[in-house]
Amino acid sequence: MSRTNVSGSAPKGLFIAGTDTGVGKTHVALALVRGLVRSGKRVAAMKPVAAGATRTRDGLRNDDALQLASVANVSVPYETLNPFCLEPPVSPHIAAEQAGIVIDPEVICRKFRELATGADAVIVEGAGGWFAPISRTRTMEEVAQALRLPILMVVGLRLGCLSHALLTARAVRASGLPLAHWVANEIDPRFEQAAENIALLSAALGPPLAVVPDSRAAAETTIPVSL
Repeated sequence: MSRTNVSGSAPKGLFIAGTDTGVGKTHVALALVRGLVRSGKRVAAMKPVAAGATRTRDGLRNDDALQLASVANVSVPYETLNPFCLEPPVSPHIAAEQAGIVIDPEVICRKFRELATGADAVIVEGAGGWFAPISRTRTMEEVAQALRLPILMVVGLRLGCLSHALLTARAVRASGLPLAHWVANEIDPRFEQAAENIALLSAALGPPLAVVPDSRAAAETTIPVSL
């Protein structure tokens, strides 16, 4: 299967991949955007595919995408930030089929180029896990491969995260993309073995870029990162 690539010089940025749904990708993406903005960079954010949206007089709007737009300092039309906005909060391939929409990585790349033109860095948040389907035959992996950005993996610290994290890291590397960073997100305050889990993952993957507190307790978290 052919791969789409972003033409020209590679813009700086990161693709935020989760080990599963509900691990805090948006929380981490917001923290990264805040950190880059505070470092003086022009930062754009992108949520290429979002399933779960509200109907407004301006059209469908996804809350994660709106949050990203609120912290980025490069303003773009909503349709550039979130080219595939789907109403039901289900797997993207199901939501797209129900809406009669084909999620096309070519379109995502075109919108990404528009974002990158006016930005020093672009933070792109994926949907679901690494292999979340966007059609019956394609997954979010293909979106990441099309954009050719380094990957930042978000690990939600909870029971079962070790296998999910190690499998995702292996899949990212098998895709040919660099696993640039990983972040540990404290999504379960009752999880008592967080330190032990971080230690094992650090031995396997290197130290995390950050360990961030639960999003409900720290809405203004910032993660410094060099791009």
